[in-house]
Amino acid sequence: MPAGLAQILDLEQIELLHFRGRTRPVAETRVFGGEVAAQALTAATRTVTDPARTVHSLHSYFLRPGDPGRPILYQVDPVRDGRSFTTRRVVGIQGGEPIFVLSASFQAPEPGLSHQLPELHEPDPDGLPTAAEAVDGDPLTAGWLATLDRTFPIELRFPEGVPRMASARGEAALPRQVAWMRSTGPLGDDPAMHACAATYASDLLLLSTALLPHRLMLGDARLQIASLDHAVWFHAPFRADDWLCYEQESPWAGGGRGLCRGQLFDRHGTLVATVMQEGLIRVRDGARG
Repeated sequence: MPAGLAQILDLEQIELLHFRGRTRPVAETRVFGGEVAAQALTAATRTVTDPARTVHSLHSYFLRPGDPGRPILYQVDPVRDGRSFTTRRVVGIQGGEPIFVLSASFQAPEPGLSHQLPELHEPDPDGLPTAAEAVDGDPLTAGWLATLDRTFPIELRFPEGVPRMASARGEAALPRQVAWMRSTGPLGDDPAMHACAATYASDLLLLSTALLPHRLMLGDARLQIASLDHAVWFHAPFRADDWLCYEQESPWAGGGRGLCRGQLFDRHGTLVATVMQEGLIRVRDGARG
């Protein structure tokens, strides 16, 4: 079983503005980007003195691959504590070099104009087959899911099927996928923990959405793929240990990069977060369009 999210996000505080996070390999050579972003947000949150102020947005850049054999030092810069907003900047450091930069903004709840354009139309997760049941008969996709289960403390269900199965058959699909997801273990009642957990999970499938029209999938030896930047806007309270529906699409790819967008809904249909990510996507043989 993989380490739980609460354990992954449990940073060691070294000094007032310095924290250390343990790393876990998800591949032979690098740390999972969602883990680095979630730990950096955890570090930033711990320096916000007003407990009413919760994160409403984060913007991050991945500068170098994280070494899974080393801990990451997170250095927090308390940029501003204003009357309404708190701003923090975090640099993740390994071997004396920055590998990751995050800026996060925090705000206390206040009344204001309210609307929500997107609607959730997916079936309730409780009535869906498990991910393993959804890929029964497809050994390649089943093996991929088994690896996810061993590596990430996230449970998945796919209301529209598993798009990766089309890639496994050599078929092109629309650059869109939907997954219900939740932490495999309880996360307590601190809203900050749930925001960090959602940041972690938001990086799990998103960039693979850009591969679907090109009959490619993560793990293909021809692919060089990595997150370049990642942004999350938080809109409403939620629990990441309850089901969240992650609707993902890739509106554009080109120039060795892909842009992906995600929307997280709770099971009641409330839009709780919006995600944007650009990633490096190179095909070594140049055969795909």
